[in-house]
Amino acid sequence: MSTTARRFRVSAFRVGWYDGREAELVWRSESVPGEEQREPRVHQITRTVQAGWRRSLDFGTEGWPEGAYLLRLDADHGHQRYVPLIVRSESGAGRTVLMHAPATWQAYNLWGGYSLYQGQDGSHEGRSKVVGFDRPYDRDGAEKFLVYERAAVVLAERLGIPLAYTTGIDVDRDPDVLKDATAVIVLGHDEYWTPRQRERVTEARDAGTNVAILGANTCYRRVRLEPGRLEPENEWGRSVACYKGSFAQDPHYPDDPHLVTTDFRQDPGADPESSLTGVLYEGYPTDAPYVVHRPGHWLFEGTGVERDESFEHLVGVEYDRVTPEAPTPDRIEIVAHSPLECNGRSSHQDSAYYTVDGGAGVFAAGTMRWVEGLMAGTDLNGRNHGMDARTGRFVTRTTENVLRAFAEGPAARHRPEPENNVDRVYGEG
Repeated sequence: MSTTARRFRVSAFRVGWYDGREAELVWRSESVPGEEQREPRVHQITRTVQAGWRRSLDFGTEGWPEGAYLLRLDADHGHQRYVPLIVRSESGAGRTVLMHAPATWQAYNLWGGYSLYQGQDGSHEGRSKVVGFDRPYDRDGAEKFLVYERAAVVLAERLGIPLAYTTGIDVDRDPDVLKDATAVIVLGHDEYWTPRQRERVTEARDAGTNVAILGANTCYRRVRLEPGRLEPENEWGRSVACYKGSFAQDPHYPDDPHLVTTDFRQDPGADPESSLTGVLYEGYPTDAPYVVHRPGHWLFEGTGVERDESFEHLVGVEYDRVTPEAPTPDRIEIVAHSPLECNGRSSHQDSAYYTVDGGAGVFAAGTMRWVEGLMAGTDLNGRNHGMDARTGRFVTRTTENVLRAFAEGPAARHRPEPENNVDRVYGEG
């Protein structure tokens, strides 16, 4: 901790459903002396930022329930910041696994002046090639979790289905966490995956674990986990490497093309994400109505929607669509098909559902605003883009349908098979 305050305190809140409350205090520290610590260090080649601070406080999580937590840091002069923390499950067997996305949180983190998108001068050319976890998050400390994950955690806990918690990094590290899980839930913005994470989610799907993707731009960037950049003795996984368009500078190029950190769909080692997700990321930015195409589908049961009914602003800011020329599962059904404009180009967003031989069902929302839509029409998220309460009710009921069905086991065994309508939908233009 670095602060100009004389003292500070840490409070740990578990996010969930507590008789209408959406978080519960599980631990609070004593008052701790504050200290303003040194400026961060920057690795000159990869532009990796590391705080390098002395530790201010130690505490353990023994006895804390598995789950998603927010640590709130309260300075005695009134300032607050958050730190997201996942107390992970050892096994997801028989449970729905919520898979959080810290690699994506870190990719966008500009603390210290550098992220995987820009450098201290604001340029793309000056960006980091490797970002590290040995630094705070920028802004309020938990923006990506609060916008794209928290509301889905609350809903899943409110439904009372058996839940387990992990992260994409832990799926890479632990081959057993998804074994015999009923479902794995990919949250609203989970862009950065390792090849091993993708392999393990795919293996789980093929073994009968359902997959719900409650966002867009999923599994788009291929990354590599590494030790701390400035202190290599730090534990594995403290850094996320993604060279993107500068992949020729990646140390694994050209010896191991499948580990080169660029987009999954790009050479070297091209492997488009649609073989897993069913949809392909297409563009940014857009803002468009979400248009229902298959109102009678079980996903929309209880919503009362009709064909071509729409929900303003639910499609954005990034979107996916079923792309026939990309690797696409055979049994896939487009359930929402939304016309849009993106950077002067006319296209469509799709929500889709498919099944595999092992019985698993896969749902892809195809819009990054899906989890935000759970909060539409409330005062819980000021960034829900003008979506109204009607949209909130629709997204909530649809998500409930997905979570309940997927918690019952392989969806193909107890829900209707998808009707492959891709040729018909895109044949109609």
